[in-house]
Amino acid sequence: MEPEPASGGNPVVLLHGWPGLPSDFRAVTPLLSGTRVLVPTLAGFGTGYTGPIDTDDATADSYARRLLRELDAEGVTGGVTIVGYDIGSRIAQSALRADPDRFIGAVLTPGYPGIGARAGDAEYAERFWYQHFHRTPLAAELIDGNESNVASYLDWVWDQWSGSDAPQRHPHRDDLIAAYSRPGAFRASIQWYTANRGYSGALPPIHTPATILWPDADPLFPPAWADRIPEFFSTAGTHSVAGCGHFLPLENPAALANAILRHATA
Repeated sequence: MEPEPASGGNPVVLLHGWPGLPSDFRAVTPLLSGTRVLVPTLAGFGTGYTGPIDTDDATADSYARRLLRELDAEGVTGGVTIVGYDIGSRIAQSALRADPDRFIGAVLTPGYPGIGARAGDAEYAERFWYQHFHRTPLAAELIDGNESNVASYLDWVWDQWSGSDAPQRHPHRDDLIAAYSRPGAFRASIQWYTANRGYSGALPPIHTPATILWPDADPLFPPAWADRIPEFFSTAGTHSVAGCGHFLPLENPAALANAILRHATA
């Protein structure tokens, strides 16, 4: 984990999504003056790929445990605002449950356990088919290690999941494709989908003050699915992000930074 340039103050931890890199927050970090920004490299994802990752090591809880150990090593034991989108949100939620005293705030995007089985409904099959595909050996056989196929697939993901106001191509497309094209890297990244199935679970509520930013143009998570947030977050405000798709830090870095600062500099 490498600290990003910042002016000190309370620590902010930024967790990227799939398919993503720590550079997803490149436009967010300069907006977080007055904080200490840390952007972990998540094992098995993009630049974090160093070799195969076991299913047991790819669960959200496993990622959270590794994150907490990394924060201990950095001396970051309190006053933390944790931030995550996509898989990063789920890792952040696991960390908040595992060590709530470390955190003073959280800024998250969907999903969360309250989505329940809705993502598995037939009417959403055209949105969530990729998760089932990623759990088959065919996904890695077709895509892993083939730069052209990785590029086509990740371009499709960006095109389908980003909002209408987003750039036509991923802002860091070349870096993203290079990271996920290395032999074994795509295969390792999709282990997440075998290790973390669905969005339901009988989990205790998170009591850390949280802001849930819900992009209103995210094709994966309809705004109506925010209805059960109070069951899983005892102190949370939910805010719509107009015109934004799935990739919040890349599509609307200012909205994300403003939410972070409300927690980290309160």
